[in-house]
Amino acid sequence: MSQHEGEQRGLILGSFPFEDIVGTEVLLVTVADQLNILGQTFRPIFTGTVAGLTVGFLTLNPVIIKMSNAPFYHFPTPLNFPLEKITFIVPFDPDTKIPLT
Repeated sequence: MSQHEGEQRGLILGSFPFEDIVGTEVLLVTVADQLNILGQTFRPIFTGTVAGLTVGFLTLNPVIIKMSNAPFYHFPTPLNFPLEKITFIVPFDPDTKIPLT
């Protein structure tokens, strides 16, 4: 990695507001009005542990998708979220019940 690439990466990660939440349980909402996985349409509400950060992406693992017909659906793999698509992210107690209707 060149010095310029290292400086650019440091600037991007150094200015990243979520840097300190790796390992934290969070509630995350994306900009989409609704999403579709395996034929199920749901609001873009996710909870999980922030497993990692890369330039441009935040990874949740394990991740729970909040669907109205299955509010605690554990997705089988980690999910990566583009930072520009995250509209809301806060620390969250996974035992908290939230209404989805």
